[in-house]
Amino acid sequence: MKKIIYSIILSILALYILFSPADAIKAASYGLLLWYSKMLPTLLPFAILSYIFVAAGLLDRPCKVLHRCLKGILPVSSEGIYPLFAGFLFGFPLGSRITAQLVEEGRMSAVQGNRLFPVCNNISPVFISGFILSASLKRPELTGITLLILYGPPLAFFILQGKLFPLKGQAGENPVPARSLLQKKAASRSQINFKIIDAGIMSGFETLTKLGGYIMLFAILAQMTTSLPFGNPFLKSLLVGVTEITNGIACISGSGLPFARKYLLTVFCTAFGGLSGLAQTASMVRAAGLSMAAYIRTRVLCSLASTALALLFLSAGP
Repeated sequence: MKKIIYSIILSILALYILFSPADAIKAASYGLLLWYSKMLPTLLPFAILSYIFVAAGLLDRPCKVLHRCLKGILPVSSEGIYPLFAGFLFGFPLGSRITAQLVEEGRMSAVQGNRLFPVCNNISPVFISGFILSASLKRPELTGITLLILYGPPLAFFILQGKLFPLKGQAGENPVPARSLLQKKAASRSQINFKIIDAGIMSGFETLTKLGGYIMLFAILAQMTTSLPFGNPFLKSLLVGVTEITNGIACISGSGLPFARKYLLTVFCTAFGGLSGLAQTASMVRAAGLSMAAYIRTRVLCSLASTALALLFLSAGP
C-alpha cells in the first residue's frame, strides 16, 4: 500500500514538473535558497558539533550533573538530557538525529528513543521568532507566548507519559557495549579525536544534504498545491501548510484571513511540522529503527493541544 501511495505522489510530482516547468523551477530554487541561506549555516555547525560531543562523550559528565538536578521533573536518562535540550534550543531535525545516534551507538534504549524523539524535534525558536512572527505575521511581540504554546504541549506530554508509564531500569538507559569501551581504550587519543571529527563533518554534511533534497521536493509539491482551485483561503492555507511549513506560512500570511485564523493555522502547522518535516525526520531515524507511527501520533496530539492553547489565548485577549 505504501508503495502505491508513494508511486502516485511521485508520478503526480513528475507530471507537474513536466507540464509546469517554470513554476517547478521557481519552487525548487526557493527551496534550495532557503536551505543554503538559512538551514545550512544555522544547522551544519550544530550537526557537526553534536556528533562530536556525543561520539566523544564530552557531555557525559555535565549531562549526569544536570540529570541529578532534573530527574524528579524530567523522566529521562542522563543520555537523553542533551537531545531533549538540543531539540528545543537548536530546533528540528537535530533532536531526532541526536536521539537516533545515541540509539545506534547503544547508549540509549530504543524504547526511550521512541519516547524522546517525537517531543524534542521542534521548529527552532529563531525560526519562530524571526521568520514566522516577525517577517510573516508582523507580530514579534507574540514571541514569548507563542513559544510557550508550541513547546509546552510536547514537554508536558513527555513528562506525563513518563509519570504514567515509567521505563524499567534507569530510565531506559543502555550502557555502551564493553567491546566498544575496550576499543576506545586501545586507540590513541589523537587518532580517535581525528576520527571523530572526520566522522562528525561527514555526518553533518550528509544530514544537511538530505534535508536540502527533501526541502526542494516538498517546495515543488507545496507550489503545486497552491495551484489547486480552492475557493476557500482557509482550506488552501491549511493544505499548503500541512505539506511544507515555509511555503505554508507564506501562504497563510498572504491569505487575507483575519489575524486570529492566521495565528491558529500558523500554530497548528508549525507544531505539526508538515509532511516535509515527517519525511526529513524519517530519514534521520531510519537506521536506528525508531517508530515513525509513534512520532506522527505524538505530533498530531501536540498540534491539537497547541491549537487549543492558541484559541484560549486569542479568546482571553483584549
